[in-house]
Amino acid sequence: MFFDVGDYVTRDSHNNDLLFQIVDIKDDLVYLKGVDVRLYADSEMEDLRKATPKGLEKLDEDLIERVSSSIHLDRDEYFYLPGKILHIDGDQDYLKRCMEFYKKMKLQAFGIVSKEEDIAPDIISYLNKVQPDIVVITGHDAYYKRKGSSKDLSNYKNSFHFKNAIVKAREYEKSQDKLIVVAGACQSDYEELIKAGANFASSPKRINIHALDPAIIAASVALSEKNKNIDLLSMIEKTKYGSEGMGGIITSGTMYVGYPR
Repeated sequence: MFFDVGDYVTRDSHNNDLLFQIVDIKDDLVYLKGVDVRLYADSEMEDLRKATPKGLEKLDEDLIERVSSSIHLDRDEYFYLPGKILHIDGDQDYLKRCMEFYKKMKLQAFGIVSKEEDIAPDIISYLNKVQPDIVVITGHDAYYKRKGSSKDLSNYKNSFHFKNAIVKAREYEKSQDKLIVVAGACQSDYEELIKAGANFASSPKRINIHALDPAIIAASVALSEKNKNIDLLSMIEKTKYGSEGMGGIITSGTMYVGYPR
């Protein structure tokens, strides 16, 4: 079968469980990017099957409904000032999708595309410019099981870079109540990211996460009342893969509530 860059495919060897888009072809090796999950992969052509990207918009709408259904705001009497979000993403397509999500949630968000290894050197300048309540540090990652233990940071594609970016963010603001940090991507070293100072991180079970999962966490915190602790378990369950994909610490919300409207 003939394939071209831009085609949508699935992999027979993985029971055609995930939808990918072809980003490059070199000889007989095809390079893939997950459509819904933050994942890069490669494959032999013989393993691929052409597919149609059906239902992506509906899936995003379902995730938006999952978040918004638990938020009840009395707009007749009160006004609300949600937290400001800075979203730094290693992937332009995923960032665009997250920014559309924030827009639909009526949130103030600023997006920056940056290679994972470049986030740490630049993040303080971004934070100084935007002065957010919440910063999302994400992109692509992978845990290479063949290399060894999941406790060894060198066995991950980008967890080391995410950790460094978190450390820099904590140099900017030490308090985990004054700056909420959401970090990680598919299969990231959850424990190391939390120890570095993230409020929320992926991936406790080293699984792939949905493209919108970090944004769902950020939006939920932005729309939670300031000085009140979030319902941690309920919020994590709003993400596509729940506590297997995202985890974190009990954190205060960032939204001011005012009266009268």
